[in-house]
Amino acid sequence: MRALIYDPDTAHGVRFGEVDEPQPHPSQALIKVEAASLNFGELAFAARQLRPGDVFGKDAAGTIVQAAADGSGPPQGARVTSFAGTGGWAERRAVDTTNLTVVPPAVDLAAASALPAAGVTALQAVRRLGPVLGRRVLVTGASGGVGRFAVQLAARAGAHVIASVGSPERAEGLQALGAREILAGTAKPAEPVFGVLDNVGGNLLAEGFGALEDGGIALSIGWASREPTIIDFEEERMKGALKRLEPFTVAAPFGPDLAYLIHLLEKGNLDPQIGWRGPWERVDEAIDALLGRRVPGKAVLDLILRDRPATTRPDRPAPSR
Repeated sequence: MRALIYDPDTAHGVRFGEVDEPQPHPSQALIKVEAASLNFGELAFAARQLRPGDVFGKDAAGTIVQAAADGSGPPQGARVTSFAGTGGWAERRAVDTTNLTVVPPAVDLAAASALPAAGVTALQAVRRLGPVLGRRVLVTGASGGVGRFAVQLAARAGAHVIASVGSPERAEGLQALGAREILAGTAKPAEPVFGVLDNVGGNLLAEGFGALEDGGIALSIGWASREPTIIDFEEERMKGALKRLEPFTVAAPFGPDLAYLIHLLEKGNLDPQIGWRGPWERVDEAIDALLGRRVPGKAVLDLILRDRPATTRPDRPAPSR
């Protein structure tokens, strides 16, 4: 079957190739993939995560063509979205039934494909902060896929969300998603914050940790800056505040969280923020835009609608909360 595989000798490390059909385990469903979304981390750090010839792709949505042999999960013909470490950017994917959820008929599969890695990461990170009702939460890298979901979900949980972006242009649409304050460039929070959801690393993570109030928590979610983080803990001790810094990673099973996100999407309470969409034959264009910080939110590849022209995100109403 046709797939997008890791090849370190190509410009982006991605090329089309023919690979063997996946052979599902008893607890796995086989999906005919119709849409898949790209994530900054899986492209920027592919050399750390993949071997040459491995199939890219954490996020994929489509139709089940073979139900799990053990009877778990949805039946053949069900529309689903799925989250796994690899294998999503292919014509077919085998995935554990605990890591997928059914997509209602009213929900576009492309929108559903944008949810898994970025949406689940944001959801679990907001949950890790604990109660945020009325508390100030800083989201760095707020213009990216995880960041835009984090802004929406933290605002939905009652937080006063402060969105940090690299430039004013990258802030487009964030207030409509729930951000109460926008920080562009090197701007810092004017007051202490309870929580930090950091997608950038480097100096921004250090500054975010320094901005925490007593009892606050900073989560290191991503490393878009690809720069080291240096924290002067002696200086932090002198401030006298007790606070935490944690490396964050998502935890399976992902099915229940995907189901919750799909429910929000179906009800109009979550915007997938698709900033680029086109046929997977134009994957290089999508990667250029994503790594070049020209995509507000998510980039989605259509595997079925091959004649669909590439599009940028249209203006849309804000999700209701």
